[in-house]
Amino acid sequence: MDAFSVSIADGLNEPNMKKPKMVGIASTFAIFQFGMPLIGWLCVHTIVEKFNVFRYAIPWIAFILLAFIGGKMIYENIKSRRHPEEEKESVKALGCIALLIQGVATSIDALSVGFTIAEYDVIKAIISCSIIGVVTLGFCIAGLFFGKKISSKFSSYAELIGGIILIGIGLEIFISGMIELYA
Repeated sequence: MDAFSVSIADGLNEPNMKKPKMVGIASTFAIFQFGMPLIGWLCVHTIVEKFNVFRYAIPWIAFILLAFIGGKMIYENIKSRRHPEEEKESVKALGCIALLIQGVATSIDALSVGFTIAEYDVIKAIISCSIIGVVTLGFCIAGLFFGKKISSKFSSYAELIGGIILIGIGLEIFISGMIELYA
């Protein structure tokens, strides 16, 4: 659902996005959502003691990455409103680095899913992670289409709304991660 929400924000931010780019963005999220639980599963079977310490940093990392990207989007929107003469002719497209950061930030909490499938053999683990990836792909494509669709209604606020969504998702990951760790 985090990747779905970020996809909506990406669609809002780039309303003229072409279908190949949408598939690329959704595929990036799907690959990360496939890979992170598999990495978690692998860690359980190899270096669980060392990885357990990293578990406490996951909510912080996700929050910082998403808050940074969201904050930058909000800043750019406010800046363009203060200086309309400098307003961009076209919407700033999502770059590869930002997409990779979004992929990591929305999937890093999925590392812990690897712990829940620890008793699976390698085939079952790959099948489970593949299902997660395929579902993520579908949800993200739907989120991108939805974001593009509603962006026409909110075009002047799209970047601002997208930034707020990203920060909100970062907060949700952070708060739920802290509750899970300390409950």
